[in-house]
Amino acid sequence: MNRLFFFALLLALVVQSCQCNKSNDIPDVSRIPVEVKIRRFEKDLFQIDTMQMAAGLDQLEKDYPEFGAIFFGQLLGSKDSLIAPEGHVAYVKGFVTHPAIRHLYDTTQFVYPNLDFLEEQLGQSFRFLKYYFPNSQVPDLTTFVSEYTIASFIYGENSLAVGLDFFLGADYPYAIYNPGNPNFSQYLTRTYNKDHLTAKILMPLVEDLCGNPPGGRLLDFMIHNGKKLYILDHLAPFLSDTVIMEYTSDQLSWCKDNELDIWAHFLQEDLLYSSNWQDIRKLVEYSPASPGMPPEAPGRTANWMGWQVIKEYMRRNPKTTFQELIELQDAQVILDQSKYRPKR
Repeated sequence: MNRLFFFALLLALVVQSCQCNKSNDIPDVSRIPVEVKIRRFEKDLFQIDTMQMAAGLDQLEKDYPEFGAIFFGQLLGSKDSLIAPEGHVAYVKGFVTHPAIRHLYDTTQFVYPNLDFLEEQLGQSFRFLKYYFPNSQVPDLTTFVSEYTIASFIYGENSLAVGLDFFLGADYPYAIYNPGNPNFSQYLTRTYNKDHLTAKILMPLVEDLCGNPPGGRLLDFMIHNGKKLYILDHLAPFLSDTVIMEYTSDQLSWCKDNELDIWAHFLQEDLLYSSNWQDIRKLVEYSPASPGMPPEAPGRTANWMGWQVIKEYMRRNPKTTFQELIELQDAQVILDQSKYRPKR
C-alpha cells in the first residue's frame, strides 16, 4: 500500500511538473463552436476504378477543385507534358498502380485507419485560434499521399493539407526511397510520427499569420521565429515543448541548462546583428547541431532563444493581442521591451 501511495504521489507530481512547463493562463475555449472538416483525398484517389480512370479523375477534380489542381498540377506533375508525356490519365493510373506507391498508400491506411484523434486535437486548436484571432476562419484539412513531395502546406482561402506519408513513424525506412535525400536524415525523421502531426499541420497556418521576417539579421529571424513558436504553443497547449520545438527531451534540457551560454555565444561572436546567412543559417533552420557550440547543442537554438524573448515580452505586456504581437516588426524594440535576461 505504501508503495502504491508513493507511486500515485510521484505520478501526480510528474503531471503537475509537466503542466508547470506550460503557461498557466490557458483560457477556457470549450464553448467556442468549431467544425473540423477532414477530407481524405488519398482514399478517394486510390479507390478509383482503374478501368474507368478518366471518369474517376474527372469526378475527383470536381470534388476537390482547388486541391486537385495543386496535387495534379504541382505535386504529381501529371498535367505537365515534360513529366507525363503519356498524358494525365495514364500517368496517374501508373502512379496509383505502382507496387511501391501502392504499398506506401496501404501503409498510411494501416497507420491512419481513421483520424479521430486528429479531429479532436485540431478541434481544440481551432477553438484557440478563434479565441486569439476572433476574425479568423476555421480551416479545413485535406490528407494526401504523394511519395514524399511535401509534408504540409496551406492553400486557397484558408485550407490546410498534410501528406500522411511523412508521418509513418521514426522507424519507417524513409531513406530506402532516396538515401541521399537530406529530408530523410535521422534528426528530421525522428519527428515523422503521430505525436508531431498536429503541430506540423498547424505550422503553415501560423507561418501564414506571421508573414515573412522583417529583416535579414539573426535577431530578426530569432524574434520572428520566436513569435511563431509562441503562437503555435498557444494554439496547441496540449502538446509538449519538445513537440513544439521538435527537440528531444535531452536537447530541450540542454538549451534550458545553457541558456546564458547560448546568449553569450551570440554576443561574443557578433552573431545577433549578423546578416551573413552562412553564419546564421543553422541557428534558425533545421540542422543537427548549432555551429560553434558543444556537440550536445541542437540546431535552431536561435529560434528557441527567440521563443524565450517573446514569452518574456508577453509576460511584461499581457494586454498585447496576438495580432498586435505579429504587427510589431522591430525586433530590437521587442528585445529591449522584453528586458530579457537569460537564466543562469
